[in-house]
Amino acid sequence: MPVQSDEPVGPFPPGADAVEYDKLRRRVMWAMPSGLYVIGSRAGERRNGMTANWVTQLCADPKLVGVSVEHGAVTHTLIHEGRVFSVCLVDREDRAIVRKFTKPVEVDADAGTLNGFPFVERATGAPVLAQSVAWLDCEVRHEVALGSHTLFVGEVVDAGFGKDEATPVLRMEDTRMNYGG
Repeated sequence: MPVQSDEPVGPFPPGADAVEYDKLRRRVMWAMPSGLYVIGSRAGERRNGMTANWVTQLCADPKLVGVSVEHGAVTHTLIHEGRVFSVCLVDREDRAIVRKFTKPVEVDADAGTLNGFPFVERATGAPVLAQSVAWLDCEVRHEVALGSHTLFVGEVVDAGFGKDEATPVLRMEDTRMNYGG
């Protein structure tokens, strides 16, 4: 997850102090409940895994999921070019794993690892962490440019559980991390 700028971003209510309002707005947005995931991406033989919290269900029919990825991220390039991504739900007990995916990963294709963590490939070929509680494998159906990020809308073409369905999954509030706002 890239570092956020300290510069206030508008718009601002009339008469508001831009710096203080921006801080308030960020705290409110950080309070919104959010999961914390590892997004797998692939274009050709290039693969990556990226920690993300801007992931959501968008539609029931068809089954669509959205992931918002910053323009300069390796994952953005791979999803744009490869047209696929995976969403890996992480076990709450594995919370330290997400820090391993905040920068581009080291891929060992022969060993089948991303930063030393085993991965598998499902229907699309996007990497899915083997230790995921659950996962979604998606094909990109839409891209929406949104300022600093692109919203990739993917149709779920494969999904499953890697652990017991009752396993608690990681949420942003389980860590000291924050992003966005």
